[in-house]
Amino acid sequence: MHAAVATSFTEPLTIEERQIPSPGPGQVLVRIEACGLCHTDIHAVHGDWPVKPDLPFVPGHEGVGVVERLGDGVTSRTIGQRVALPWLGHACGECRYCIDGRENLCERQYNTGYSVDGGYAEYALADARFATPVPDGIPPLDAAPLTCAGVTTYAAVKAACVVPAERVVVFGVGGLGHLAVQYARLVGAQVLAVDVTQEKLDLALDLGADHAINASEVDPVDAILQLGGADVAIVLAVAPTVFDQAFRSLNRGGRLVLVSLPAAGTLTIPIFDTVLKGISIIGSIVGTRQDLAEVFALHAAGRTKVIAAERKLGDVNEAMAEVLHGTVPARLVFTYDAGPHAG
Repeated sequence: MHAAVATSFTEPLTIEERQIPSPGPGQVLVRIEACGLCHTDIHAVHGDWPVKPDLPFVPGHEGVGVVERLGDGVTSRTIGQRVALPWLGHACGECRYCIDGRENLCERQYNTGYSVDGGYAEYALADARFATPVPDGIPPLDAAPLTCAGVTTYAAVKAACVVPAERVVVFGVGGLGHLAVQYARLVGAQVLAVDVTQEKLDLALDLGADHAINASEVDPVDAILQLGGADVAIVLAVAPTVFDQAFRSLNRGGRLVLVSLPAAGTLTIPIFDTVLKGISIIGSIVGTRQDLAEVFALHAAGRTKVIAAERKLGDVNEAMAEVLHGTVPARLVFTYDAGPHAG
């Protein structure tokens, strides 16, 4: 099989020919049909974060494909079933976080495309319990971005406890942001989209945003306050200035939801304003299997739209450059030609 492999944090990915792996106990072998390109993948291959992946590794945590083999003891998945391989590749199932429904906070989790090989390959192994079924009718090109960009923003809207008629501001309209706009609309919020690219703002308006603010042309804080201020600010961009802008745009009782992970991010907030205005600061990290199941159910019901463009795995380095240059309207997705089955 072909795989895009990170062998160094300073060199481009290389396309390698590898043996198709065999599933161990509790695992499934998945023939990958599509895998989205998340900014986290770029952080991973550059070794940007304090806890770095072990080299070499295969990135990708928006993999979608068909189960081709079952490991010993697997009864919850079937051969031929389409599944998604999300960031949360495994959780212990026994700690307080797993037991009370916060498995995404499990301290013994491992992550697809980071601590185990992911979906930038024609085949991948997965813990059968965390290979989430994809409903019939959702094509792989849609399912792949929903596997991370979808569940991450869906969980962020849930974490903010948005109620109808509140004003939600989405900072950064792209792979995640175009879905965040839709989830905020689904719970009845007024939605403001902030970005520096007019094409992305036009997309946000097409997807239901009530207002679009071009931060390259106006002060976004002033623009938001003129519209009544933010009850919730969801930060999906990585520019350091955005976090300050999001905080300053909040009304009393507002919630700042942090999702993006800049390489050298430190948040400084004024304690006086935070206390007197009753501001909440919330970190939201991906979502649970149940969250992802809900994301898929909403999409299958026609409630959301995925904007994605296809790329080939051999162009992985060029695709990452596109994302870094900010020229991608929403999500890039690697699609794989159907290769020989591993039967």
